[in-house]
Amino acid sequence: MITTKNCIIRLSRYKNALYRLQALGFVKFFSDNLADAVGVTAAVVRKDFSVFGISGNKKGGYQIETLLEKLNSILGKDRLQKVVVIGAGHIGSALMRYRGFEKEGIKIAAGFDIDPSKVNRSSPVPILPLEEIKGFIKSHGIKIAVLTVPDIAAQEVVDIISASGIKGVLNFAPLRLKSPEGCIINNVNLEIELENLIYFVNVMEKTK
Repeated sequence: MITTKNCIIRLSRYKNALYRLQALGFVKFFSDNLADAVGVTAAVVRKDFSVFGISGNKKGGYQIETLLEKLNSILGKDRLQKVVVIGAGHIGSALMRYRGFEKEGIKIAAGFDIDPSKVNRSSPVPILPLEEIKGFIKSHGIKIAVLTVPDIAAQEVVDIISASGIKGVLNFAPLRLKSPEGCIINNVNLEIELENLIYFVNVMEKTK
């Protein structure tokens, strides 16, 4: 089964839209309804669903509750996902304080930093010394890490944690990292995203 990143992103959007429809009292829906809510065509919705063997009834549509169960299972939301944050600076600290992850089945198990002054074992999300990360990953079965360290240290940290069992990294360091074998890296560059947004806003202003 071949899936694309865009397809998985759309599945997440479908899930969120279905929760909104459910909150409004809907029990069933048609692909047209979901397409309108997400901003794609009904054909795209049906194609994405077919990749995962999801089919509806031409006359009856889809049952929201049943589909949400399937989407949550596909996206790994049917079980608790434990994550570590490496780097307790501004971005890392903000992520560790954010409580919205919990309702999505994501638990930040711990943060790690090389700076001893940031270590705090008694905080709601404990912040531990970086040298303890190998043992923590293995003992807690952690598969996902969020990286918010300076770019000079990023590749070294990725190599260490991937060798310890990490299979996926969300990278906030401002450079693209080499993915070790068996490890997926998603890069988030806030500066580039803002630059792109500024460019298109400026273009829009000039065309008025």
